Amino acid sequence: MIEIPFKRLDAEILQSIIEEFILREGTDYGAHEADFESKVAQVHHQIAAGDIVITYDPKIENCTLLTRHQFQRSIPVVAQDQPLDPEDIDTYQDYSQDMGGME
Repeated sequence: MIEIPFKRLDAEILQSIIEEFILREGTDYGAHEADFESKVAQVHHQIAAGDIVITYDPKIENCTLLTRHQFQRSIPVVAQDQPLDPEDIDTYQDYSQDMGGME
């Protein structure tokens, strides 16, 4: 799973990712229901604060949003004395290079 830095995304693409996530996942905002624009603004704020990260899984070709905690749990733990397998290291840099430098 790759973390996509939100600052590297065009504002329109970021907006589309957030809107698609809200529509797909649905959300529970507690006792008070929030309108769609408020939900989008809340997610924008959480991304900017680093509480939510944008992720891409190249194996299933899916983009989604995860809490920072969920993302960190998804990263495989590697014993210190074992060499890292290149398959276990996912970075935006590596992915963008694989895509021919498209950004």
